[in-house]
Amino acid sequence: MALQERTEASLKEPLRAALAAYEPGRTDRRDAMPAAALLLLYERDDGVHLLFQERSHLVEHHKGEISFPGGARDEGDANAAFTALRETHEEVGVDPGDVDLLGELDEIWTRSNFRLRPFVGWLREWPYTFVFAPEEVASLLEVPLDHLIDPATLTDDVREVDGRRVVLPSYRWGDHLIWGATARVLTNFLDVYRTLDADS
Repeated sequence: MALQERTEASLKEPLRAALAAYEPGRTDRRDAMPAAALLLLYERDDGVHLLFQERSHLVEHHKGEISFPGGARDEGDANAAFTALRETHEEVGVDPGDVDLLGELDEIWTRSNFRLRPFVGWLREWPYTFVFAPEEVASLLEVPLDHLIDPATLTDDVREVDGRRVVLPSYRWGDHLIWGATARVLTNFLDVYRTLDADS
């Protein structure tokens, strides 16, 4: 089955199996602040979507950038998955009980000195009322998975990093550019996702 034709019924369990077989990498930046994020998938009438958020200009880090729900680990958090679910609840109003966790991707280091552990989850029901925290989130982006796997969506983003000009893979959604750590996590997810086509 072509990836573009997949629905929740044909995608969720194969993706869970692919993530179970995947061994997430770990960053060696052990001095960085632990954090976690959630890639939340769900099926709407027009196909499977992935949830992003546009960060407000009131937050301390990554003002106005596109990200996945997530944040720093609190002292009372049981584990990184708990952090991802708690932050998603706080930022976009998704109850942890409404998320079916499918697996984990590579831990990455961010320029704001976090070591971020990304998890993949599936929203158990749709439609769903997202209630985002305006002090942290300016808007939500519901991006079709079909759009993200289209090669035309991928674009080179030229930036200056530590005084050097670098070209970073990024993704275009309307007027928004998904870049930086979020684009790296997204690329990791899409690499795993594309293995489903090879296995089908």
